[in-house]
Amino acid sequence: MHTGVLSTIGNTPLVKLERLLDENSFDLYAKLESFNPAGSMKDRAALSVIRNGIEAGLIKPDTVIVESSSGNMGIGLAQACSSYNLRFICVVDPKATRQNINIIRAYGAEIDMVMEPDANTGEFLQARLTRVVELQRTIVNSYWPNQYANYYNAVSHHETMREIIAELGEDIDFLFCATSTCGTLRGCADFIRDHGMRTKIIAVDAVGSVIFDDEKQKQKRLITGHGASVRPSLFRPGMAERSVLVTDLECIVGCRRLVSREAILAGGSTGAIVATLERVRENIPAHATCVAIFPDRGERYLDTIYSDAWVAEHFGEVSHLWQQPRENESCEMVM
Repeated sequence: MHTGVLSTIGNTPLVKLERLLDENSFDLYAKLESFNPAGSMKDRAALSVIRNGIEAGLIKPDTVIVESSSGNMGIGLAQACSSYNLRFICVVDPKATRQNINIIRAYGAEIDMVMEPDANTGEFLQARLTRVVELQRTIVNSYWPNQYANYYNAVSHHETMREIIAELGEDIDFLFCATSTCGTLRGCADFIRDHGMRTKIIAVDAVGSVIFDDEKQKQKRLITGHGASVRPSLFRPGMAERSVLVTDLECIVGCRRLVSREAILAGGSTGAIVATLERVRENIPAHATCVAIFPDRGERYLDTIYSDAWVAEHFGEVSHLWQQPRENESCEMVM
């Protein structure tokens, strides 16, 4: 028996995938974070940072929560704030999907839209962060959880690892994890290190992201959910065995293959993980145990990733990339 919707966060299903990769020689499991009540792994982080803020006395009944988000963290915070009866202002930019904005509003949160990128960096993320600081300065008794630096974002994913271990044991060879704020990556990496596990993390990043190399040239991206134009404070060198950069098109192809082969409708960062699995599969030993954390639901991408018209508008006619057998595919992989 659960008390309140927030008590249902976590304990998401771990399922074995047997059709995603052709002639697979290793065991692949997916942690389906879409089963969290607000639909993504960010439910864990949102509850963790809000609960800690309350316990630390930083959040009181009349506190206004202000945060920047491209989608899932905003939804998770909107749910948590609604449950705790807290006012929440979510700062977004035009790349946020219509579905995500509508969901945040449905929980009773307010949307503050940043319409122009930062003048110095040309990035929307920096513009959102600047706006959060402005709001926090002007709103009395406001609190910025700062998902990009708040260690309780990462701490929430210690439980993710405990859940995986409860089903598979500690002999996990590879963990595939999408990166954005680095909360999931940091939390899982710290847990693996502290428990002396042999698990190697493959971090899934976006082409144009600066998380693992802040000297790289930033590139515009259409699909949110992984990658970042500003290196998050939660980042630490050495957390991942390897990082893999994935294009927007590869995300789309990965999502379409996943739903056609495994009937899992997932978001863009999950598609990036699927693309990464295709990329590195030849380097994974036979009989290895691999776990991929699938972050969210695909319903939030019906107007983009799963819209044939939207995909054709931005990438041309590319449906052959996910419709024909794998051995005949020619999707360009970008390292």
